[in-house]
Amino acid sequence: MQTLKIGSKGTVVSEIQALLNKLGYVVGEVDGIYGPKTFDAVKKFQKYFGLSPTGDVDNDTYKLMNRFLLGYDTYRIKSGDTLYIIAKRYYTPLENIITANPQINANRLRVGDVIIVPYSLDVVYTNIDYTYDIMKKDLEGLKARYPFIEVESAGRSELGKELYYVKLGNGPSKVFYNGAHHAIEWITSVLLMKFIENFAKAYVMDQDIEGYNVRDIFRTSTIYVMPMVNPDGVDLVLNGLEKNNPYYNDLIKWNNGSLDFSKNWSANIRGVDINHNYDAMWQESKNAEASYGIYGPGPTRYSGTSPESESESKAVANLTRSNNFRLVIAYHTQGELIYWNFQNLASSEAKAIAIIFSQLSGYDLGETTGITSYAGYKDWFIGKFRRPGYTIEVGLGENPLPISQFNKIYSDNIKVLLEGATI
Repeated sequence: MQTLKIGSKGTVVSEIQALLNKLGYVVGEVDGIYGPKTFDAVKKFQKYFGLSPTGDVDNDTYKLMNRFLLGYDTYRIKSGDTLYIIAKRYYTPLENIITANPQINANRLRVGDVIIVPYSLDVVYTNIDYTYDIMKKDLEGLKARYPFIEVESAGRSELGKELYYVKLGNGPSKVFYNGAHHAIEWITSVLLMKFIENFAKAYVMDQDIEGYNVRDIFRTSTIYVMPMVNPDGVDLVLNGLEKNNPYYNDLIKWNNGSLDFSKNWSANIRGVDINHNYDAMWQESKNAEASYGIYGPGPTRYSGTSPESESESKAVANLTRSNNFRLVIAYHTQGELIYWNFQNLASSEAKAIAIIFSQLSGYDLGETTGITSYAGYKDWFIGKFRRPGYTIEVGLGENPLPISQFNKIYSDNIKVLLEGATI
C-alpha cells in the first residue's frame, strides 16, 4: 500500500478517519483529506500500539488498522487461557467469541489452536464513501464474526470483480434484495450491508428488530442480498478513472470529454445502464434512446446491444432464474417512491404488499413513464415470473445522495426489509 501522509486524499483516507474517530482518536469530519488532525490522530494511535509515531500511515500501521477495520483479530491459545480471560483482554463480549468459533469447546481449549476474536466495534461503517474494496473487507469481517451467514458470488463484473451476495437464514421462503445497479446510487449498498450486520447480530443475541422476531425469520425464510450489482461503476464514481482502466479513452469520450464521473455516472464500466439491460420490453427501451439524446454508451439510459449483454445483469438474472424467489426488491435513489407494477402485469397481491411497504416506509407509490418504464430488473422479474417485484427509490435530493442521509434511509427501510421476508 502507498504510504498516506499530509495531503493524501481518497476513500482509504476516509475509511481511516472513520476508524480513528470510532477508536477515540478524534479527527473531526470524515472528509477524505489527510490534514493535521488526521496526522495527529495517527501519531497517537501509533504511539499507543507501540509503533513509530511518524503520523504517516505506512504498511505496518495500515496492517494494524486493517484488523480493526475487519473487526476481528486471530489469537493463538496459550496455557492458562480461558475464553473469559481472552474476552476481557480484548474488551469484547464472551458471546462474540463463542459465535465466531462454533468449532471450539469452551471448557477444553487446546494450546496452540487459533481462534477468531471479534472486536466490540461494528464492522460496517455508515459515514464513508462505500467502495467495492470496503464492501469486500466488510464481508470478510462479517463472515468471520458470524460464520452462519453464507457469502457467495453470482459471477464477475466486466472488470472481474466478484458479484457477492449473502444468504441470511435457511427457510423455504426465498426473497432477494439488491442495490447499486446504478453507480452513483452506491448508498444503497451501505443500506443493505448494514441490514446484513444488524440482522446477524440480532440473530446471535436473540433480539427482535422493530418488533420482528429475527430467529423466526431465519427459520422460515432465506434472504438473498446482493449489496453492489455494479462495483466497477461504483469505484469509477468514488475513486475516479485510473490510467490502467482498459476503457480509459472510451470512458472519457462517453462522459463527454470529462474526467469527473462523480456526479452523473450511473452506468457500468462499458457505459451500459444495467437497469435498462434486462429482457423486459428491451427493444422499446432501445427505441426510446434517441428521444433522450442517447446514441451509444454513456453515463445513463444506454440499454446495451442486447438484453443481458453485460456480465452484471446476466449474473443477477441467472441468480434469479436459479432460485424460486417469491419477492424481490431493487434499491435505487432518489425520490422516496415505490414502483410495483410493469405493464399492468402485477397482481393484486403485489399491490397490497406495495401499500404495506408504503405504510412502513412513508414512501409514496409511483408509476414509471417513458424510458424508465422498460428493461429494469423489477420489470423483468414481474414479466417473467408474475411475482411481486419492487424498485424502491430511497432518499431525497440530487444523486449522488450524501452519506449524511443514511440514518433516515435506514430508518425508513428497515421494516420493509424485514416485512419483505415474512409477508
